[in-house]
Amino acid sequence: MLSLSFTPLVPWPVMAAFAAVAALFCGLAFVARGRVAALRALALALVLAALANPSLVREDREPVKDVAAIVVDRSGSQSLGDRPAMTDQVRAELQRRFGALTNIEPRFIDVPDSREGDDGTKLFTALGQALADVPPERLAGVVMLTDGVVHDIPASAAAFGLKAPLHVLVTGRPDERDRQIRLIEAPRFGIVGRDLTIRAEVMERGGTGSATVTVRRDGTEIERRSVPTDRPFALTTRIEHGGPNVVEIEVEPLPGELTTVNNRAVLPIEGIREKLRVLLVSGEPHQGERTWRNLLKSDANVDLVHFTILRPPEKQDGTPISELSLIAFPTRELFVQKIKDFDLIIFDRYANQSVLPSAYFENITRYVREGGALLVAAGPEFASAASLARTRLAAILPGDPSGRVVERPYKAALTPTGNRHPVTRALPGSESTPPAWGDWLRIVASQTRAGLQPILSGADNQPLLTLSREEKGRVALLLSDHAWLWARGYQEGGPHLDLLRRLAHWLMKEPALEEEALRAQTTGKGREVRVERQTMADTAEPVTVTGPTGKQRPLALTQSEPGLFTATFEAEELGLHTLRSGSLTAFVSVGPANPRELADVFSDTERLRAVAEGTGGSVRRVAEAGGGIGVPRLQSVRGGRLSGGDWIGFRPSDSANIRGVEVYPLALGLAALALIAGAVLAMWLVEGRRGRAA
Repeated sequence: MLSLSFTPLVPWPVMAAFAAVAALFCGLAFVARGRVAALRALALALVLAALANPSLVREDREPVKDVAAIVVDRSGSQSLGDRPAMTDQVRAELQRRFGALTNIEPRFIDVPDSREGDDGTKLFTALGQALADVPPERLAGVVMLTDGVVHDIPASAAAFGLKAPLHVLVTGRPDERDRQIRLIEAPRFGIVGRDLTIRAEVMERGGTGSATVTVRRDGTEIERRSVPTDRPFALTTRIEHGGPNVVEIEVEPLPGELTTVNNRAVLPIEGIREKLRVLLVSGEPHQGERTWRNLLKSDANVDLVHFTILRPPEKQDGTPISELSLIAFPTRELFVQKIKDFDLIIFDRYANQSVLPSAYFENITRYVREGGALLVAAGPEFASAASLARTRLAAILPGDPSGRVVERPYKAALTPTGNRHPVTRALPGSESTPPAWGDWLRIVASQTRAGLQPILSGADNQPLLTLSREEKGRVALLLSDHAWLWARGYQEGGPHLDLLRRLAHWLMKEPALEEEALRAQTTGKGREVRVERQTMADTAEPVTVTGPTGKQRPLALTQSEPGLFTATFEAEELGLHTLRSGSLTAFVSVGPANPRELADVFSDTERLRAVAEGTGGSVRRVAEAGGGIGVPRLQSVRGGRLSGGDWIGFRPSDSANIRGVEVYPLALGLAALALIAGAVLAMWLVEGRRGRAA
């Protein structure tokens, strides 16, 4: 290919000034000398051309193909209904048809869901990144294969920097129907034992006007009722325990609806205890009494009521009540009228001295079985005739004293059951043998009730701490009053705070201290989920993980420490995952509980229309009325319209790679010098002859 090129020997402004002066000079010469001045003008023009340094350039050009970008939407909304099959079919047909266009190179860009956060569908971001190495003039056109639900649409094609035509092929069908739950008021915190209200709405398109809603709490159904659609409704749920209370609201599906994934809304509510009310009854003053009091008073969330029996009935000596400084023990108020107000009752070295009638012990037994908690911290009195084990509490106590008290130094030790139990597992100092903590000096010998195993043992392998469940409630029996030795630092002390706090929290049903539990939470590393299975068994069966769309996968667990099995997995989907192990169920929400991709699931032809038509492109559905798929023809268009009823066009750029260049100077060398000299000589001869004639 030949072309004319100029490489001036002086700057262009100098060339322009020289040309202007030469033109003025030539004009004056024509006025003064007439046509003979033409030779002078020719000579100046040749000098000007020499300064411009013209050259003939021959380029060896190799044509290159233009690029057509095909952006394929693989986001969550594109997995609904028959959109995946429709997308695959159209993509394969486009690839086949682009093969017939020899001057266009197709570049397919698959855009999946974002692995981080809830950014939605970002096709234009992916397009810009994929075409970073393509010059704008080589882009012949863009095809977007999507359902039209795109979350990064620019204000205009010019704002995005797109000059090529954009054609949008929309999957999905215009008659889609769907039903979904939308949370309007969703409390994130609630007080344990109290009701709270949640407001939600069932939204639908192509529905019936009413729907049945099922409400579950921690996997258990608590309510089912019919509600009108597209109208807010309220429901009430009770916060049963501390920690996460997972509330699910699920609406029945429509026949043939687009997806059932958004038929369920999930609300994790953190249960918070307003105040833990603890009743501590001390039988007589002793060294360990202050340990219990300090422990419970140090927790700002504990409302402690403490009584010490300083004046038992046998001390009635006739002193007038008005002269006594002691407070009367309000037995009826505490153990009859307000017993259900307490979360935990502690008897610390309490002996049955007829202060509490038998009916009150019956009330305590009933309180435990209905969900209360009882801790007996025993001393020598537990082995006597005044033992609590000789009252009606015997039916719920996990041990029966033998009548013997062992008084010699020993180290409390974890039993095989205690190694796995969350109350005593991994107590600081228990990792060595013997444990790295101080001695206790007394233990009450007892026989553990059948079916129970102590979690701590003492001298002569006697049970030291035994736990039991009594119907809805819990009981703990600590058979020594020497925990205070650890608190005072005797022989470097021991983990009294860890032990006693865990014990109190287990009694008050802290979820983290359940013997059999399944927990799951995201780790903060993308979609990684950590699963924990707490069990008293030696092994843990695999966990079944069910994703938001119902896809299941088994998950094997490995033991990380006695009684605790763990595993991690990478979630493939955003949304609520359900985990099951035997009768246990856990929930974990990966990403937002209600993802953006599922907030609007209907395919749309209007969102991208302004941008597409601004480039001369088009928007059309690929689904045909008869149920088939229609893919438009592909054409190269030099000018005019870029789309028609059954075709879409691409604008070629005739770009090429230059493999070699040959330059032929026209104003340099002997030929150019001879030409200029000839013009100057001709001018001199003609003007000289004219002067002699004159």
